[in-house]
Amino acid sequence: MERVTKMAAERPVVIFSKSSCCMSYSVKKLFSDFGVNPIVHELDEIQGGQEIEKALSHLGCDPPYPAVFIGGELVGGASKVMSLHLELSLIPMLKRAGALWV
Repeated sequence: MERVTKMAAERPVVIFSKSSCCMSYSVKKLFSDFGVNPIVHELDEIQGGQEIEKALSHLGCDPPYPAVFIGGELVGGASKVMSLHLELSLIPMLKRAGALWV
């Protein structure tokens, strides 16, 4: 759990993903289209990915990927991120975290 917390604080936006997951791709593409430069941890490509996946599940991520952290705080998965976007809440959240400047 501590490892996830440290990793989530590396940048204003941190995404835990799987390289073959279409929902992970959609979330990464959304942030890219906004001009956000998140750090992405591909759970199927990094050492200890399975342990991180378990820790994300314990934090309430179901499924455990994609898991998006903004400003070090867990936002949730793809459906939560898309809901925030449709509610026009995502961009202000990104600005407050310092991930967007305009």
